[in-house]
Amino acid sequence: MKTLIAPSILSADFSRLGEEIRMINESEAALIHVDVMDGRFVPNISLGIPVVKAIKKHATKPLDVHLMIVEPEKYFSMFADAGADYISFHIEASVHAHRHIQQLKDMKIKAGIAVNPQTPVSFLADILEDVDLVCLMGVNPGFGGQSFIPQTLEKIKQLKKLIAEKKANTLIEIDGGVTLDNAAEMIGVGADILVAGNTVFNSPNPIGIISRLCHV
Repeated sequence: MKTLIAPSILSADFSRLGEEIRMINESEAALIHVDVMDGRFVPNISLGIPVVKAIKKHATKPLDVHLMIVEPEKYFSMFADAGADYISFHIEASVHAHRHIQQLKDMKIKAGIAVNPQTPVSFLADILEDVDLVCLMGVNPGFGGQSFIPQTLEKIKQLKKLIAEKKANTLIEIDGGVTLDNAAEMIGVGADILVAGNTVFNSPNPIGIISRLCHV
């Protein structure tokens, strides 16, 4: 089965954003990954609602919006209106994760839970059947270009086992540190979606790199 690839627009050349989105449209990518950071939950600030709206105008692939922000539930409807197809929020930023998942479901948005490197996947046991995807961070969130944390591979295995035990249809997405050298290993232990930023956008042939990642 072809691996689902979600190029991370955060690594794109924003002076050529329209061209970068058209490139993704023409590629084998399944999704466009959009990282939203508030400078509070993570030590960085990135794009917000107006940029998501602008991306949506040109994108033919679904928008996979990853909220690395505090109080994410306050912004669900705004990102949904801006064009998000998937919205993932961090379990570490949510006191009432189940309620927030239901908020997204009520808006007909595919719901995702994101998990920081130090957070055990066992924390997801009671909500796993309610989410469409789990976004496992392969790096500490906040900055692109970091090296993959090897222990993430064990977390993928644990999460895959938990999904099977729950008989859930939840997809496993890996965000951070994805390269051509480690993508096959991630898929081999159970990942379904790979978010790729610098690996794609720093390449002279990004469409070719996306294709290679899709067929690892």
